[in-house]
Amino acid sequence: MKGLASVLLNFAFVFSVIFIWLMLLYQFVLCVGGFLLRRRQRRQAAPAVPDEALPTVTVLVPSRDEERIIAATVDRLRQLEYPADKLEIWLVNDGSRDGTLETARRQAGGDPRLRFLDIPAGEGRRGKSAALNRALRLARGAALAVYDADNLPEPGSLRRLAAALVADPRLAAVTGKFRAYNARRNLLTRFINLEALAFQWLVQAGRWFFLGISALPGTNYLIWRRDLQALGGWDEQALTEDSELTFRLYERGRRIAFLPDAVTWEQEPERLAVWLRQRTRWARGTNYLIARHGGRLLRRPRAVLFELLNFFLLYYLFVLAILFSDLLFLLSLAGAVRIHLNGPYFELWALAFLLYTLEVMIALAYEREDSPLNFLITLLAYFSYTKLWAFVVLKGLLHDLVLRRERSWAKTERFAGRAPGEGHGGS
Repeated sequence: MKGLASVLLNFAFVFSVIFIWLMLLYQFVLCVGGFLLRRRQRRQAAPAVPDEALPTVTVLVPSRDEERIIAATVDRLRQLEYPADKLEIWLVNDGSRDGTLETARRQAGGDPRLRFLDIPAGEGRRGKSAALNRALRLARGAALAVYDADNLPEPGSLRRLAAALVADPRLAAVTGKFRAYNARRNLLTRFINLEALAFQWLVQAGRWFFLGISALPGTNYLIWRRDLQALGGWDEQALTEDSELTFRLYERGRRIAFLPDAVTWEQEPERLAVWLRQRTRWARGTNYLIARHGGRLLRRPRAVLFELLNFFLLYYLFVLAILFSDLLFLLSLAGAVRIHLNGPYFELWALAFLLYTLEVMIALAYEREDSPLNFLITLLAYFSYTKLWAFVVLKGLLHDLVLRRERSWAKTERFAGRAPGEGHGGS
């Protein structure tokens, strides 16, 4: 029996090493795609679309208890460079219990483009999807833009999204890039900044370049209203409504483009407890997606199949393989277990670590944030921040598969104390 346990342990160890390396090589290929996309976009001029060819746009901003940051958001939305007769902005007050609505109205200054949907507390607070669906009934634009309540879109971002959307009839939606305006706030926000840039310049950019696939990130995207209405709006049961909508768009044979030149700035969690609640919601949202869309896997369109496999491999197998290999490493150091296999395992780990560092630093270089400090933070993130994802994934599985807890929208807490727009970058 002891011999069988040793064989199984050795097998699991080798599987973890091979699987981790396959995922790292996959990420490296995407890194190359991100580089090629960036080079192509620098060489190609953005499509010049005259005002008369731009679609009418309704901007939706779901807001709940956002008094701390909503004034800056409204101010930035008023600066959007888009034809005034083709733009309406709906701020959806989702049952706020603070001064969100009053602050937003005051900051709007009578701007005729700004409109307000006040959902009473007794009817609201059912989640982002429910708030968006309620606003969808009032929207008059041919296209809908979504921004979270903490977002500070750059003035030209919406026009860039609209120009890209009308330039390609195959597109249902176009998503831009998000950045952290509080990246320098503390170590956690610096970690999140690295993660966000790596995700967008590796995963989003690489998949869009090689496969014509990208995912809606929940903010800073523009979608044709006809496509959204054909799907029945946003799924109010989904905790990650952006990913769920991505799946259904691809099932209809539609496409989503990634446009990194369209930028918005957002506030990231500044406390670990807030980050854990947010990412647990993301993990449980992924569980919901796998459960809902995982059936009839081989009959799915290519984009849906790829996204499902990507979620499954990244969220479950990759995270658990890393967790297992780390645990095994600690146990072997303590002398509790012994791997009876010869091989260059330390060298493989060192190469994996170097590849991870290289990919993150390349993504940072695109935003001119490849500073010595960020290099050190990247090294530290490997041994700390990245490991937290294993905890989040396991917690999400515990809530859904074991405890069977009800899915409810966990709002991300906002933070005051720094003027929005300060602290761009992470150096």
